[in-house]
Amino acid sequence: MDTSALLTLQSAQSQASAAGETRLTGRVHTAQADQNAKLGADFESMVLSNLLKPMFEGLTTDGPFGGGEGEAAMRSFQIDAMAQNITDRGGIGISDMMQKQLIKLQEGSL
Repeated sequence: MDTSALLTLQSAQSQASAAGETRLTGRVHTAQADQNAKLGADFESMVLSNLLKPMFEGLTTDGPFGGGEGEAAMRSFQIDAMAQNITDRGGIGISDMMQKQLIKLQEGSL
């Protein structure tokens, strides 16, 4: 095998290796971005739940479902579901801010 053919083969191998690393990095970045999005959404849902709880503290439980201890016990689940629904519909921007900060932290620029 002559030298130019060997150099061409080595060049092709290094390009293929670089392309493989780029694809791997892209998958890792996508997985990291998905994880950041989930963390941001979970955090926003938790914050919204804590913001909504005081709205229901003074309400009596003799409402449309008959009231009682059962309704009082299930109120926290209802509040969490409302917070998750708000987050799923776009939220109030906390998730986006958290994702940006996570990206900065992961890049080491924070």
